[in-house]
Amino acid sequence: MKSLAVVCAWGLLSVFASAAGLDIEFTGLRSNLSGPQQISLFDLPSEWYLKTRQSVQQFTICQIGLSVFSSIEGESNKYVAHSCNFFLFPTTFGVLDSEFSFQASSVQFLNQYGFDYNKFLKNGIPYMNEEQEKKIKHNILTGNWKVRSSLDKEQIKVVIDEVTRWLDLAEEGDWMTLPGIAGFQAFEIQLVLRKALPDIWTALRDQGVVVKKVSTQHRWYLENTSCDRESCWKEKILLSARGFSVFFQMLVKARKPLVGHNMMMDLLHLHEKFFRPLPESYDEFKLNIHNLFPVLIDTKNVTKDIWKELNFPKVSNLSEVYEVLNSDVNPTKNSGPVIIHASRCEKYVETKYPHEAAYDAFLCGSGEGRRPLPRRGTRVIFAIIPPLSLATPPAPIYFQVGGPLEIKPEFAYHSKAVGCALVSVSLLASSLPVLLKVAHLLLWKVHSAIPIPEPSFPLYLDVLAPYVNQVNLIRAGVPKINFAGPDFPSIRPPILILTVRRWPGVSEQQVYREFQNLCKFDVRRLTRSQFLLMTNKFKDTRSILKEYKCHPTLQISLYRYWRHSPNINCLLRVCGIVTTWAFIAFLLGRAGP
Repeated sequence: MKSLAVVCAWGLLSVFASAAGLDIEFTGLRSNLSGPQQISLFDLPSEWYLKTRQSVQQFTICQIGLSVFSSIEGESNKYVAHSCNFFLFPTTFGVLDSEFSFQASSVQFLNQYGFDYNKFLKNGIPYMNEEQEKKIKHNILTGNWKVRSSLDKEQIKVVIDEVTRWLDLAEEGDWMTLPGIAGFQAFEIQLVLRKALPDIWTALRDQGVVVKKVSTQHRWYLENTSCDRESCWKEKILLSARGFSVFFQMLVKARKPLVGHNMMMDLLHLHEKFFRPLPESYDEFKLNIHNLFPVLIDTKNVTKDIWKELNFPKVSNLSEVYEVLNSDVNPTKNSGPVIIHASRCEKYVETKYPHEAAYDAFLCGSGEGRRPLPRRGTRVIFAIIPPLSLATPPAPIYFQVGGPLEIKPEFAYHSKAVGCALVSVSLLASSLPVLLKVAHLLLWKVHSAIPIPEPSFPLYLDVLAPYVNQVNLIRAGVPKINFAGPDFPSIRPPILILTVRRWPGVSEQQVYREFQNLCKFDVRRLTRSQFLLMTNKFKDTRSILKEYKCHPTLQISLYRYWRHSPNINCLLRVCGIVTTWAFIAFLLGRAGP
């Protein structure tokens, strides 16, 4: 069944996909760190990474949206999108018990957009990273594991007592049912019972865990010949515990372009939650991400440049970018790519769902209408791994190309689980439509003097080449990170230095408040009476230099390292003192007899 699941997702990703759009929602964004631990425009990329790494380790993923875009065979510049939302919850089994925090502002933000916390907390698909997988695999396969939850321990104790009392009166061949036990707990109870009681055998049925009294010889026979022997369903436990991590590994193996909007936090969480804990080395993190996803495209980075060149209206989020590209200000509005929703994926055709992960993932890559998968008559299987009852394998969802979604009858129970844990099979709405429309706009710019060649996804990738693996960075010394090599030098406005006179005991917060009505600056103390000011807008730098040119107490000028650095000034003073004393000694030596 594991190989079937691999074939399922691999078919959609590797055969049909041109690119995959991704968006992630979190339980929090940044820890409320103060002072030097806050991110700022003064941070080098490595400093920004180390500060943000703490927040990524503190919060968790609550929803992932994935949108797979495929070109339609035989139709020019048309794409069909297949999108899904996945509610996730960390795996809890044996010694594996993750801790994470909620940030009140993030909870309020997601509530505002109708996020379903019940699906996240009660039915979230489990996941783990490679280190956690190695640990749980070793513990499961060797039998060296413990029930961690005190509630589970108490329930298992009650179950063992109940089975033991029944065994005293039961005859060989008799059986009893332990109702209401499912999920990982059902496997835990079976493992405990089989280990503690040598004259019983267990099985998981629809009505619960069935316990049967057997002879020692029959027990040996079942352990070595039964398809439900312990070694078999230990593998099922591991597969179910891995959950969404199975799909993540398929996404990595597919080697398709990964598209997102402001996707730096997404990449940090993907590394931490599904690959390995984030390393302390910033360079190691970059190398790992590049090996996992060789082609990254951040639509925030792409749109920033083209917005300036074409003087498009100011936008603040992905939905607004999408609206501008679909408006009359876009000269390629009527000639761009056509993106349509696949059958059974029409949730976002008429209604907007901002900040639902699948909707935002779709927007990254836009269109209307709906259409079945390409290549009529071909069947592609797309596996979704829900939080399974451990007695049964994961349920694949079959997409019949040229027809509607088909759920096999034998997987009816699992299709129900998918309905609550996975949510709808619906289109992700932003990154990929935005990417394709912006790529078409770039193609139009490049060929403005000559006819545009027939658009295709490889041609779009060619014009997007300068932006590949360039991921936007929020509030740092550089505007973006280059995952394919060294980071580019800063193109931020120059640093300003503020010298304060007749304002004793002034703090960084007071300096910030002094300028906040005029423009936003990051403030860092240099000396007792000097502060560095940094902004990401050149117009703010020009404005404040002009406004405070003749201020009586606040003197602002461009920062020059060799002139203003305390270390350089200290070194110059020391050199001056040494030179002075050497000169005096020289003069006194000459004046002697």
